[in-house]
Parts: sequence; C-alpha cells; structure tokens
Amino acid sequence: MPSWTRKDERHYEHIVESQRKRGEPPDRAKEIAARTVNKQRREEGRTPKSTTMGTGNPRRPLEARTVDELRNRARQMNIPGRSKMNKAELVRSIRGR
Repeated sequence: MPSWTRKDERHYEHIVESQRKRGEPPDRAKEIAARTVNKQRREEGRTPKSTTMGTGNPRRPLEARTVDELRNRARQMNIPGRSKMNKAELVRSIRGR
C-alpha cells in the first residue's frame, strides 16, 4: 500500500470485507478496494499525478470511459495520432483495431 494513511488502510480493509461478503474472490476484492482507495486519493489531490494511468473498467462501454482512459488504451494499441483525437475519434480508432 503506497504511502496510504491509516484511514486509507482502514477504508481498504472495510471494502475488502464488504466485497468478500458479496461473494467476490479474495484477489478481486483486494483489487476493487485498492482501486477505490487510490481513486479517492487521486480525487482529493493526495497523489502526485491527478490523471489516471489506467484504461478504465473493461466492462464499461468505450463511450462511458474518460478521454484519458481512451488515450491510454490507444497508446497500448499503438494507434498513431491519438494525442490529437477527440473522444469520438478515439472510440472509432479503438473499435477499428
């Protein structure tokens, strides 16, 4: 747990317990908890980088993801010109691959 406060750690443990009660496997529960705590830290400005480095939830449609998440996905796919594309162009390019 990277530089989390005690409150962050308690929040993490609470989420893990909650997810386990809902029937999630231990690894998935820990992943959900870590992502939730890190997102909260990012939104509160307690991390050095305020934008995500992820590609978004793979279960969500591309249109529901942020432009940053789509650009990160396009980077993984080596799509040229992605930095100048708007959201609709990114979605079209990703779907075209």
